[in-house]
Amino acid sequence: MSSFSFDLIAHDTGTEARAGCFQTPHGVINTPMFMPVGTRATVKGVTPAQLREIGAEVVLANTYHLFLRPGADIVREAGGLHRFMGWDRPILTDSGGFQVFSLADTLQLTDDGVEFRSIVDGARHFWTPEENMAVQEALGADIIMQLDQCPPYPAEKPMVAEAVRRSAEWAARCKAAHSREDQALFGIVQGGVFGDLRADSVARCAEIGFPGYGIGGYSVGEPHDLMLESLAPVASALPADRPRYLMGVGNPTTMLEAIGLGVDLFDCVLPTRTARTGTAFSSEGRMNLKNARYTRDHGPIDPACSCPVCATYTRSYVRHLVSTKEMLGSTLLSIHNLYVLVDLARSARIAIEEGRYSAFLEQWRNSPGHDDY
Repeated sequence: MSSFSFDLIAHDTGTEARAGCFQTPHGVINTPMFMPVGTRATVKGVTPAQLREIGAEVVLANTYHLFLRPGADIVREAGGLHRFMGWDRPILTDSGGFQVFSLADTLQLTDDGVEFRSIVDGARHFWTPEENMAVQEALGADIIMQLDQCPPYPAEKPMVAEAVRRSAEWAARCKAAHSREDQALFGIVQGGVFGDLRADSVARCAEIGFPGYGIGGYSVGEPHDLMLESLAPVASALPADRPRYLMGVGNPTTMLEAIGLGVDLFDCVLPTRTARTGTAFSSEGRMNLKNARYTRDHGPIDPACSCPVCATYTRSYVRHLVSTKEMLGSTLLSIHNLYVLVDLARSARIAIEEGRYSAFLEQWRNSPGHDDY
């Protein structure tokens, strides 16, 4: 009997937005949901307890980085990622394909697999889809992703078509090799911004059949409008009874627009990466807390936010931490930024359940901070 199920509980009447529940061995993921990224089995500067406090239901870890350090065998010996990192809720591991293909100068690609160089010690490694599945099975996440080829933007259409073909062939091999029933293996749709290639990739993935589908190859430099234009038919063509995961997207505006197109899951390093530069998300857009204007500002980061940081600390104090490079500054801003996205997805879910997502999205489009994202 499968440990996974996806139940749709509400559809918006004016958009393709939907609310659902994805059951996993470590709990339910209520969708739409933003998933914090913990690349090396940690969301930088944020503890599992703090993640639970802000309402995070699932976190990510990255197969490429954990394969290099500490090694999948060490994680397996520790009892898997959940015990290793002290997180008892669902975990998703990316295959590491994006990281491998971002190192284009060092990789050698064939239909059999991909050879790449370690960023740690320069050693060369070779991954077949089967070996990638073995690594992810050792890590033990609830949701794992197929090994795929992610082409850059811009890329010539023949190159993107080749990536679609190879990714589909690797998807079938990943499914054949994967053996853990307590893990859900998601296929990945590629195709860049080419509508016909995206449609071909969707058809290939759906024919193989997966309990969920990632939508990859976006947020790699393409114009925002072009991304949404090509995303719409992809989302609508994917199986309606399976979760849809837009990979690597955490811009608040893009997330809400994609929810309106029928996407369920999102992840991105943006909220924590910008936090480490002293930047806060707010209802009025991005705020640079290094700015001298906040030196004597004793109000919360965002008066409209109910996160534990805004309830406790002031702009003046956080600016002091950021300006003096105190570690706590990055932690507080990371907690705040993650809460903004988790809460935004939660608010979207409520709007969908109440049949008013169209109005909710329009209100965001007209908000002061919309254009700043």
